[in-house]
Amino acid sequence: MHTFHGQCQCGAVRYRVQGEVATVFACHCRECQRQSASAFGMALWVRQAQLTLLQGSVQRWQRHTPSGRVMNCDFCPQCGTRLFHRTSGSADVLSIKPGTLDDAPVWQPVAHIWTASAQVGWQPPAGALCYPGNPPTWEPLLQAWRDHAAACGQP
Repeated sequence: MHTFHGQCQCGAVRYRVQGEVATVFACHCRECQRQSASAFGMALWVRQAQLTLLQGSVQRWQRHTPSGRVMNCDFCPQCGTRLFHRTSGSADVLSIKPGTLDDAPVWQPVAHIWTASAQVGWQPPAGALCYPGNPPTWEPLLQAWRDHAAACGQP
């Protein structure tokens, strides 16, 4: 089991997550572009995560996904930084916004999803899995991360 620490932009919310990383991917859907105010959003999945808020509290906003599920989006009430996502029906998966982790630069996505909505001029990195929408199954992304982590010595 690995332990990760992170915080929001203003530092009002600090957290710790313990668990194994399941995958890291980038999403190019319009919702993630809006949420990140960038070309894509990133997700780092931890299965059966144990999240501990060390400082502050989060507020929750909910949105519906294209599949009809509800996504719970936790953010800092002071600065608005999005920290975590949980999707209904996936209670054992916590999606962390890896840019909020203290060691954010080490997280390289192994896949890109919703590439049909990617910004003009974006090109997929060599070797990354790419899907025009959601992948039909998440197993290839989970396996790609296991392979990547083994080759790079990442958690």
